[in-house]
Amino acid sequence: MLSVDTFCKDAAGVAGNIFAFGLFVSPVPTFRRIARNRSTENFSGLPYIYALLNCLVTLWYGTPFVSYDNTMVTSVNSIGAAFQLVYIILFITYADKRKKVRMLGLLIVDVVLFSVIVFGSLEINNFSLRRVVVGFLSCAALISMFASPLFIINLVIRTRSVEFMPFYLSLSTLLMSASFLAYGIFNNDPFVYVPNGAGTVLGIMQLGLYSYYKRTSTEESTEPLIVSFG
Repeated sequence: MLSVDTFCKDAAGVAGNIFAFGLFVSPVPTFRRIARNRSTENFSGLPYIYALLNCLVTLWYGTPFVSYDNTMVTSVNSIGAAFQLVYIILFITYADKRKKVRMLGLLIVDVVLFSVIVFGSLEINNFSLRRVVVGFLSCAALISMFASPLFIINLVIRTRSVEFMPFYLSLSTLLMSASFLAYGIFNNDPFVYVPNGAGTVLGIMQLGLYSYYKRTSTEESTEPLIVSFG
């Protein structure tokens, strides 16, 4: 018979996968523009390179070779890795020669680093130690990914504008993080609930700032906005 904890864990994992899909498709408008103009313009491909490595490392942590009963972690990161790989291929297709070479080089670095992590961790015969080593790598990757919006948060505060903080993207981040926070708690896995706890806090901060500065900008919409970046 299915226990309450198992049901709650699976429900949270499914919800996390659904909300993560909103994050994975968020770059689609950017790549529509790139494909339409047949140029990457001033867009950077680095976020997709980093996101791919993050998904691969966390995917590996979720496999039975490293941790117990983390199917939802494996599935969401498998989907995420596939999306990032497609974005990278599209970016390379429409990039100029210099960017193509750089992106191909970075993609090779991703593959090499992931291979080192996989084969290196398999050399650790103690399963618990292997889980801890890969878990810390996965945790660090996730926390650094969730911390990346700190730049946007700083920009919102400085400009007093939410133009660069899409509401639905921030909401998806919060809902996904909160779902996997619950998943990690029900699965008693600190390498899942700790980074997603940090992501939940940052998501709440983003939505709080969005609510505050959206209201402020509406109230002050009739006044000129002068911003100093000195």
